[in-house]
Amino acid sequence: MKYLKFILPILVMLPLAAFSQCRSFTKKKCLPQLEGYIQNDNFNSAVLIPGDEAELLLTFYADKEYRLLVCGHPVLGDLEFEILDTDEELIYSNKDNTENKSFFDFKVATTQQLIVRIRVPESETTGALIHEGCVSVMVGSKES
Repeated sequence: MKYLKFILPILVMLPLAAFSQCRSFTKKKCLPQLEGYIQNDNFNSAVLIPGDEAELLLTFYADKEYRLLVCGHPVLGDLEFEILDTDEELIYSNKDNTENKSFFDFKVATTQQLIVRIRVPESETTGALIHEGCVSVMVGSKES
């Protein structure tokens, strides 16, 4: 029972520490890649492991230019991401782009919601430690 006093605060603090590390990583490594765009106020990040997949539904407004940036910790490898409409029709995949794999610049004609699907590649080494890392999805915009 006396150990519970020490273990419980640690269990409560672990998720807060991971969130803080993700925020710090995003600020230092990802934010500079939005150069020329105004970052929206949303902070979308998660701690993922190899083989994980995550989806995010975002709203984009007409007549604005956007940069959608998917930024992940290097330990996760090359992240794959797709942008789909709400009918799940593929709009963009970074697998098709050999020039830049971390962001997509675009403009929408009408206000709409889009799905961003991110995949962390499976680890190539079996039996090794599973590394986790921060993945952030950032959106910057500018008036056209």
